[in-house]
Amino acid sequence: MLHLQGPQMLQLLEKSLLKHLPESLKVYGTVFHINQGNPFKLKALVDKWPDFNTLVIRPEEQEMTDDLDHYTNTYQIYSKDPKNCQEFLSSPEVINWKQHLQIQSLQASLDKVIKNLVAIHSGQVKHTQCFLYMVHDTAKKLAPSMLDGKNASPDGDKPKSLNQELFKHSSLDITHAALVNKFWHFGGNERSQRFIERCIRTFPSFCLLGPEGTPVSWTMMDQTGELRIGATVPEYRGQSLLYHIARCQIQTLGKLGFPMYAHVDKANHITQRVTLRLGNIPMPFDWNQWNYVPL
Repeated sequence: MLHLQGPQMLQLLEKSLLKHLPESLKVYGTVFHINQGNPFKLKALVDKWPDFNTLVIRPEEQEMTDDLDHYTNTYQIYSKDPKNCQEFLSSPEVINWKQHLQIQSLQASLDKVIKNLVAIHSGQVKHTQCFLYMVHDTAKKLAPSMLDGKNASPDGDKPKSLNQELFKHSSLDITHAALVNKFWHFGGNERSQRFIERCIRTFPSFCLLGPEGTPVSWTMMDQTGELRIGATVPEYRGQSLLYHIARCQIQTLGKLGFPMYAHVDKANHITQRVTLRLGNIPMPFDWNQWNYVPL
């Protein structure tokens, strides 16, 4: 196991991951943010260098003090040989299997290895799969092979204009975290609210304020470059508010050069339509998350 440190090695890793897009997108986005100052205090581990087979990105040990906090205890994995990376992932220096944790990857082929390790450690795991989309401009810049004549342009199929007398563009602050947490599919608890607060403090966030001056629609970004946790409060749904705020987010972050992508629940047909309306590109594989609980 090698811990990649220093700007030279990490920038070389970022360039190397470009060659494996779009499958390496999750770890590429994370390494991008590590190279932008590493605000989430993450570290990159490889089995060998420079010709690595498996990369794991995880928080530094001092960040993982709560054994029950799987929002913090999160690992991003990319492997060039996902069926034969079990030995590396079994190392306690790589993954702390004594904690509640989650693993994120765009490689469903890791499922067998992860379930083997779960059985070895006598734990339980829940595997979630969602549709994955890459923002059009990110695909154009980083993975142009994903674009073809069938893909919508980011300016196509616009809904009606936003009523700017009723809704004002703004950003989230810490006082809004409880509201955001309430409507997050993976949240709704104290630890998820702390994660949301950390994302609000660290990364650009976007919201629309309603007539009452409180957020009615919002979207955020996490430490992997993923656009996440977007929602509209029930009384304001059906007005394309999420489309307008996501469009603002994509345009703003695009100017900053951030890689952008998003996952959508397979049953959430409304958000799927919004995502396609924005011109985002559906990927030929799923977003995967494994939630692990030790017994």
